[in-house]
Amino acid sequence: MSILTAHRWPETASAPDPARDGGAGGVGEVGEVGVEIVRLPTRSDPGTKTTNRFLPRSLERYLGVAVVLGLWQLASTVGLLTPDTLAGPASVWKAGWHLAADGTLGDAVWVSFQRVLIGLGVGTAAGLVLALASGLSRAGEDLVDSPIQMLRFLPIIGLQPLIVLWFGIGNVAKISLIAFAVMFPVYINTSAAIRDIDPRYIELGRVLGLGRWAHIRRIILPGALPGFLVGLRFAAAVSWLILVFAEQINATNGIGYLIIKAQTFFQTDVILVALAVYALLGLLTDALVRLAERKALAWQPSR
Repeated sequence: MSILTAHRWPETASAPDPARDGGAGGVGEVGEVGVEIVRLPTRSDPGTKTTNRFLPRSLERYLGVAVVLGLWQLASTVGLLTPDTLAGPASVWKAGWHLAADGTLGDAVWVSFQRVLIGLGVGTAAGLVLALASGLSRAGEDLVDSPIQMLRFLPIIGLQPLIVLWFGIGNVAKISLIAFAVMFPVYINTSAAIRDIDPRYIELGRVLGLGRWAHIRRIILPGALPGFLVGLRFAAAVSWLILVFAEQINATNGIGYLIIKAQTFFQTDVILVALAVYALLGLLTDALVRLAERKALAWQPSR
């Protein structure tokens, strides 16, 4: 590949002669009178040097992870890290394999996933309803927004005693903590998206004579959908973070129960397996939300 540029010479002057210049690189043929065609080499020209890659770009991104795992395993093998302090990658993999083989890990993952799914659903619905109430009218904003802004600064951990007093120590308490936490990112992003809708669309709906429900369904909801999906991604991440804490409340099953049980017996390999599962499930949830986002916003030109 090369770039062609043209230099115009005065008609009274003679264009440079390539043969006279000894065939110097960069000068091509002379076109019409007074125009010199110059060929400039680019990085993709065969004669230019290219950087040789030992690995594909997709694999190079994981070299840092491989180095960290290798150093971690080396420190565990030579005795710098004891199993009671931090188990090595090989021990963690072995513990995860045994937990998966006997069904313990699968049962714990299913219980935790159900808690996140229910809590995320309840919190998302509550955040969406509050955002609509706040964004559709000035009175709704005055009544809803200020209390929500105050509540979202309350620490979730500080609410644990009240949650336990109200709902006990069972699944309802754990799900309530998740729902309370995920409600705020959904509310904030959706209400902001509603306020950012172009006023011309609102006026167009009035001109067309749309009713209240048609106005919400055809203008408000489609306009606020991108912001709602952003809030949902944040909420999905928050749900798994809160689950780590919620499952410490007198847990009898779930991934958190595995952590508490492993802590009692100083099983750092099991603790790391549970934390890795939390991380993987969080990535899976985020991928599902992103897939739904691409499907729902396929009409956007940038998608």
